Amino acid sequence: MQSATPPSQPSTNSPQNTSLKRAMSTRHLIMLSLGGAIGTGLFMGSGEVISQAGPLGAVLAYIIGGLIAYMVMLCLGELAVHLPVSGSFGAFATRYIGPGTGYMVSWMYWLGWSATLGTEFTAAAILVQEWFPQTSIWLWTLIFASGVLISNLSSTRAFAESEFWLSMIKVATVLIFILLGFACIFGVIPFQGYESAPLFSNLTAQGWLPNGLIPLFTTLLIVNFAFNGTEMIGIAAGETENPEKNVPKAIHAAVWRLIIFFVGTIVVISSLLSYSNTGLQVGGHSGLSSSPFVTVFTQMGIPYAEDFIRFVIITALLSTANSGLYAASRMMWALSSQNQLPKLFAKVSKSGVPYIAIWVTMIGGLPGLLSEQFGADVIFKNLMGVAAFTMVIVWMSICWSQFNFRRQWLKQGHALSELKFRTPWYPLVPILGFICCTATGLSMAADPEMLSGFIGCLLFMAACYASYYWLYHNKN
Repeated sequence: MQSATPPSQPSTNSPQNTSLKRAMSTRHLIMLSLGGAIGTGLFMGSGEVISQAGPLGAVLAYIIGGLIAYMVMLCLGELAVHLPVSGSFGAFATRYIGPGTGYMVSWMYWLGWSATLGTEFTAAAILVQEWFPQTSIWLWTLIFASGVLISNLSSTRAFAESEFWLSMIKVATVLIFILLGFACIFGVIPFQGYESAPLFSNLTAQGWLPNGLIPLFTTLLIVNFAFNGTEMIGIAAGETENPEKNVPKAIHAAVWRLIIFFVGTIVVISSLLSYSNTGLQVGGHSGLSSSPFVTVFTQMGIPYAEDFIRFVIITALLSTANSGLYAASRMMWALSSQNQLPKLFAKVSKSGVPYIAIWVTMIGGLPGLLSEQFGADVIFKNLMGVAAFTMVIVWMSICWSQFNFRRQWLKQGHALSELKFRTPWYPLVPILGFICCTATGLSMAADPEMLSGFIGCLLFMAACYASYYWLYHNKN
């Protein structure tokens, strides 16, 4: 590793067995972040946000969610440029909050991604089976899991390229949707049900906030979950060429693109469809035909719209699983490098990937394969809640770490000019980011269907602290 590696990472006599390779460029970082965020939450969950918060409420919710993500990423940028290491926020929390918190954050992030791996493979297999009803779901699950595993085991460069092209499909679909949608809004392209240009009358047809102000905040967990994945820039910093230049560039490019994509999508859906008809049943593949993307494309007159969106959602699921396995395995590698897991998990292959951590993470995702057999809707929503809550904890730790890092940096006599990337408006940005993330996490407890997942996450956090201090005291 470079000299920026924190002291908590142990030295080794055979660095080639534990060091990761810097193989990612700016385009890989940007697409990794976009690909991690653009997924089924946008293609199938955006309508749910509109139906709850109303058209303008949904637009505001995504703007607020985007600004929260941007504040967190600005904090992450300062830390990741100063210490560009894989498994970044775990190392940051260890150094600037406390080793117990760093241990907990690393395991929470690993849990969030590994818990959803199996559900991603199962959901993709179910969608493919609708094309080929005589085939087995388990066969497609095995095929998809094998493909993602090979992508991660090959090399960091091979993973980055596969994720780049999987993400490109999603990004292109969203761009086409927005461009054609605005063409319909202004009457350039005919849209079923309208004899003239609908313009933006639907946005306020039922009032500014038809269900009141509260749904604007209760949907923030779903919205913030949509931005989950942007923090992967920090994890990939340790495997990025020239991180001082590429990490800040990727952060600015990715977050602003996401805000434009998400807000543009919501404006198109809200302008062309009645807000009360945009919701979906979360978790069930039977709801695919009522996806707002399918509805809008169909009413534009585009043939095979449902098949097209099915293909896009399948690639979205596989892209999420691909990047999730990458992120979770790097977090496990970081725990091992910091002497918080056996050295076995820090071993890397000749191509520079932590193959043991990848295999263990993949095995950790197997319970999610049972989601289709045992209450798919309930399991799906709780796993989504777990993933969202773990993301909130990680984002809170990033803000807290940056706040403490800046204070320590100045106390040690350093000047701000020495930092190659600075979080603006300090300390407002980290404090406001932390408060917003905390409020978002607590909103999970207000949803009865997510309450069990919320309690489970709190218990897992407590278990992480307990296991860390038990191991620490046993060592001493």
